Amino acid sequence: MTAADHRAAKGRIAASVVVVGAAAAVAGLGTFGTFTDSTTPVVTELDTGVVSIALTKAADAATLSLFDHGSFLAGDSESSAVDLVNGGTVALGEMRMASVATDSSVLDSDRTHGLQLAVDSCSVSWVLTNGDWSCAGATTRFYAGPIVADAPLTGAASLAPGGVDHLLLTATLPATTTADMVAGATSALDVTFSTTQRGGTAR
Repeated sequence: MTAADHRAAKGRIAASVVVVGAAAAVAGLGTFGTFTDSTTPVVTELDTGVVSIALTKAADAATLSLFDHGSFLAGDSESSAVDLVNGGTVALGEMRMASVATDSSVLDSDRTHGLQLAVDSCSVSWVLTNGDWSCAGATTRFYAGPIVADAPLTGAASLAPGGVDHLLLTATLPATTTADMVAGATSALDVTFSTTQRGGTAR
């Protein structure tokens, strides 16, 4: 291999990210429950209703997973669609998305040159065509920034009973990131969507 060949090969070394968990969680009335489907709701006392959220695969997604490919060169992006569903009978107070690095590297610790995350919501289901996701309705940008984050999903449809947020999560490695910054780096992430029950009112 010539020096030129070596430089070209080095420029194509991919960084990688693995999402080790994606779940929905409920915190309310001093309790915290974690679950991945709406068959295990948290039932509050005094007939206040059922608090339940679920993270499910999107209409055109084969499985509930994030960033299956997981390997990035500078300028690469990968998107995954999920549905966040309020399967309960009461309104929720706040919805948040948090991602933490369970195995950290420069990919998540460098907030400028590391992976960036965008979270977009579509008013209808996202559609996958030839590998690209598109929205035929209205879109809302919930978050854009470093991939390790704790952000509110302000105005989420899933705050209402029966509401669904059709979410598209897109991870991008900035085009300005050079190979020597991230070559061979690997991060593992845990992504959680959480909510708190809306406070009660006097009646």
